Formats: sequence, C-alpha cells, structure tokens
Amino acid sequence: MRTEARNLIAIFLTAFIVAGCATAIRQVPGGPHERLGLSVPAQAQPTPGEKVVSIATEYLGVPYRFGGDSPKKGFDCSGLVFFSFDQMGVRVPRTAEDQRKAAERVQRDDLEPGDLVFFRSSKGRVDHVGIYAGEGRFIHAPNSGKVVSYASLDDPYYRSHFVSAGRF
Repeated sequence: MRTEARNLIAIFLTAFIVAGCATAIRQVPGGPHERLGLSVPAQAQPTPGEKVVSIATEYLGVPYRFGGDSPKKGFDCSGLVFFSFDQMGVRVPRTAEDQRKAAERVQRDDLEPGDLVFFRSSKGRVDHVGIYAGEGRFIHAPNSGKVVSYASLDDPYYRSHFVSAGRF
C-alpha cells in the first residue's frame, strides 16, 4: 500500500508540474517581466502584405472587366491591385506599367506576400500584374471571360513573360 501511495503521489506531482509549465503567461503592465527586462512573445500580427493578399482573396471569382477596379464593376489586373491596396489606405497608381515604375524593386527570390509581380505581353510592354500570395502563387484578374483567381509563377506562360517584382 505504501508503495502505491508513493506512486500516486509521484504521478500527481508530475502532472501538477507539467500542467504548471503549460499555463499561459499573462502580461500585466508594469509586471515582473517588464521590471526584469523580459519580453513575452506577442501573438503574430499579419504583415501589411499578408493583409493585401487577404483582401484580394475575398474577391476570388469576381469577373474580369477591362478598366474595372471594384467588386461591383469587376476587375482588370491593375484594378484589383489598385482596389486591394486602397482598402488598406495605400495609394498606388492605376495601371500595371505605372505600378511597376512606382514600386520598389524586389528580386524574384525575395518575394513576400503582398509584393507585385509584373509580366510583359508579346508586344513587349508591361501589361499584366498580380499580387504575390506566397509559395510561388499570385492572385490576378487574368483576362476577358475569366475571373479573379490564383496562378503559378512556374506556369510556363508566366515564367516566360515575368519581367520584375515590386513592393509598396
């Protein structure tokens, strides 16, 4: 009996200690963590780029419309970018070419969600833009008869027409 009681006590104490280690640390302003100069990790907030991607994602399936820059009218590629950034209070130019000129250049290998990816048509001018969503995918309004959707930078068409990337 005595051995069983010790085992039960040991189990109870182990569970108590483990449970104590698993409790959340609550930050109290001016509490000991601040007085000792310790920081407790805050919950991760989405980056501005992730917010832009989230906004654009809400409009997946909205029809393409040349010159469109709202969910009611439909979107063209640069209109989707213009609208998504505008929802965050960030003003960007209206056309793909002007967006490319105004954006801070980013290397393709350094793309982050919310960056813009620019493509050149067979005519040689930059006339298509998408919002990089991560993992090699971007959100765009492709062309007439299609809807706002995801595409891959590794798609042969987009790989061969990729021009540059930029960040606002």
